[in-house]
Parts: sequence; structure tokens; C-alpha cells
Amino acid sequence: MSNTSTSRSSCWLLQPRQLNNICIVFAELIATAMLMFLGCMGCIENSFFSNSNFQSALNFGFVVLICIQCFGCVCGAHLNPAVTLANYIYNMISLPMAISYFVAQMVGAFIGYGLLKAVMPESAIYSSSSSSGVCVTSLHSSLTGLQGAVIEFLITSALIAICCGVWDPRNAKNQDSVPVRFGLAIACLSLTAGQFTGASMNPARSFAPAIWNGAWENHWIYWVGPLAGALVSSLIYKYAFRREVQAQEEQESTMSTKRTSELEFA
Repeated sequence: MSNTSTSRSSCWLLQPRQLNNICIVFAELIATAMLMFLGCMGCIENSFFSNSNFQSALNFGFVVLICIQCFGCVCGAHLNPAVTLANYIYNMISLPMAISYFVAQMVGAFIGYGLLKAVMPESAIYSSSSSSGVCVTSLHSSLTGLQGAVIEFLITSALIAICCGVWDPRNAKNQDSVPVRFGLAIACLSLTAGQFTGASMNPARSFAPAIWNGAWENHWIYWVGPLAGALVSSLIYKYAFRREVQAQEEQESTMSTKRTSELEFA
């Protein structure tokens, strides 16, 4: 009887942690769905709705800001497998949790774009400016696939460097404006590279429109570029720039004690 009670108690003790993990994954799913729905809605352009690269870039930046503000405290609001990969390399989440994030992002992106197709008229999804479908990331005709992959690699590297700077232990006290920083960063990178590759930086963001519209031309670029950029950038930052606060504080404490001792002897 006592063994049964202990077993039930152990299960009960594990339940809050399991519920917390479910909450985290669900929040990531909703946040990614919100990114796709609101972000891609802001990219609609046809004879009735005017748009530009500037407007689309700014819109995506603001949507990222909203997603992080809403769900950043719950799940970190990665919204992006590349960010999750960097987070895992940075030793901030376990491998099972990273896989759960990836699944949530892919499902959330699929749902978000599907909802957009459900509520928007076909003329808003397909037009002369977006014949493959609104928000489908495509390579400019003047670029080769390799050039597109390098562009995605570089802009994703910049994004991940920002992430690593935010995650750096030395920056722990400066988290109040994180949504604004990320929103402006996404807007800047989208303005810079949007006309060339669509400035995806996010495999989930490119995958959902591709699967809903069957548009797979040069799709590999939006997996290879962002994931390679995340891998390289996070490894460089982790081993070249990251410093643990505890070690730094211990060093400063040792130096302070040494100075005090020198003054006492003087």
C-alpha cells in the first residue's frame, strides 16, 4: 500500500514539470502561427491592396515584436528552427526540448498560413506580384542558388549573433527592451535582403507557404542557409565571446581582495 502511495506521489510531483513543458510547446506553436498569419497578411499585394518591400519588412518586424512580447516569458518565442538550434548549441535547452520546439514551429507555421488562406480571398493569395502564393520566399532571377544560400547564411548569422548577445549572461539585466530589439533587427534584415531572397532566415516561415502552395523551387536555400548560419554563428559566439558572470565576479573579487591586502601592507 505504501509503495503505491509513493508511486502516486512521485507521479504527482512530476506533473507540474510535464504541464510546464506542454505549456511551453503550445505557446511556441501559437506564437509561430501568429507570426505566419499576421506576417504574411502584411505581405498581401494586388490591384486592391498596395504594398512594398519596406511595408512588408516593417510589418514582419512588428509581428515578431508582438509574438515575443506575448509569449517570450513563456517559451522564449523562438519562432524559428534556426534560433532553436542556436539555443541548443548555447546549452539553454535539452535535445528533446529542441525537437519539441521544432515540431511546434512547423505545425504552428502550417496552421497560421492555412488560417490566412481560409480567411483571405484567392485574389489576395495569388496575384501578378505573387503568382506562386503570397509570402512564398523566392530567389531573385538575377541570383544563383548558391548566392541566395550565402545571403540567407549571412543574414541569419547576424540574427543569431543578436540572439547570443541577448542570451549572454552578462546581458541578463538588460532584457526589458528585447521585443523591440528583435523587432527592429528583423525589420532591418528584411529591408536589406528581402528583395533578393525574401529574407526568410527561418525554415518554418518558408516551409508553410511552400507546402500550402506547392512552390518548391530553390526551397533548399531556406533550410541550408539559415541552419548553417545558426550553427556557425552560435558556435563562434559561444566559444569566442561568451563569458560566465560567476567566473568574472570571482576574478573581480580576487582582484579586490588583493588590492585590499596591498593597501593594508602599505
